[in-house]
Amino acid sequence: MRKLFIAGNWKMNTTVDEGVKLAKSLVEKYKDEKAVRLAIAVPFTHLSEIGKVVNGTSVELAAENMNENEKGAYTGEISASMLKGLGVKLVIIGHSERRHIFDESNETVAKKVKAVIDNGFECILCVGETKDERESGKLESVLKSQVESALSPLSESEVKKVIIAYEPVWAIGTGLTASKDDAESAHKYIRSLVEKMFGKSVADSLIIQYGGSVNGSNSKELMSMDDIDGALVGGASLSFEKFSPIIESVK
Repeated sequence: MRKLFIAGNWKMNTTVDEGVKLAKSLVEKYKDEKAVRLAIAVPFTHLSEIGKVVNGTSVELAAENMNENEKGAYTGEISASMLKGLGVKLVIIGHSERRHIFDESNETVAKKVKAVIDNGFECILCVGETKDERESGKLESVLKSQVESALSPLSESEVKKVIIAYEPVWAIGTGLTASKDDAESAHKYIRSLVEKMFGKSVADSLIIQYGGSVNGSNSKELMSMDDIDGALVGGASLSFEKFSPIIESVK
């Protein structure tokens, strides 16, 4: 039985003080949460202070990105060693905004995934198609390319440290949400790809989150589907009043 995993992705939002306040609200209510796995991915500037807030609680800390190199002349980038010691447990890699705004290729994403795993973190690997790709019948080919390129460098034991987040690009921050059947179909296909690569046992244990305008009104229906194991939540995770109902709806 896969445990539902709800993660908030704050992106480039909140000041440190605002983030600490929000994290404290979450910890106050969910510090001993057992029914659902919880995490918040916060800006790099927040990691140290929020790490102190969530330390020892059921709310896990995630980083929003990581450079694949250990150190060097990469102005503005963050390495694994910089994240260690701050309480970071997970790192988001391959978010559509990184792929489409910052031109991260499948090859770059694969290197980052491997670096995240090699450095002892879990990885939330984001995959998903654009509206044009879906409408032109390329959904499966896009997902196949993204999943296979990212996971191919990994061993079976390393893949067990990966969570996949299916995020249709056309649904992120737009208010549009994939229907529960469309989302389930994509999740089922992703699981089938992993089964072909690493076997049924690995595929059956893989957590696949859905992301794309998730809110308290649609979360329960989405996560009632067999292959949807949680959510990677964007805008709604910036408010306790909006994020908490998502968590409560699936407990």
